[in-house]
Amino acid sequence: MARIKVDLHDIYNNSAAIDKALQQAFNDAVEKKIREVEIIPGKGSGQLRKKIERFLQQPHIKKQYHRIENDSKNFGRLFVYFKF
Repeated sequence: MARIKVDLHDIYNNSAAIDKALQQAFNDAVEKKIREVEIIPGKGSGQLRKKIERFLQQPHIKKQYHRIENDSKNFGRLFVYFKF
């Protein structure tokens, strides 16, 4: 199964770049009908993860995906699933 992977380690301190990377991943997933996007914010202080959660709760974003799942073995990543 195809998956889009978004590693945010390199752009953790650039809010605009984070939004752009997440939006591009979502656009690609919808366009190519890829059912899973893996987002890696890292473990850090949790601020980046909160930024991602705020992004995912936006109404125009929220209607695109089906569910969010935290990785049970690594809390530094999460999965967003799409239903087509």
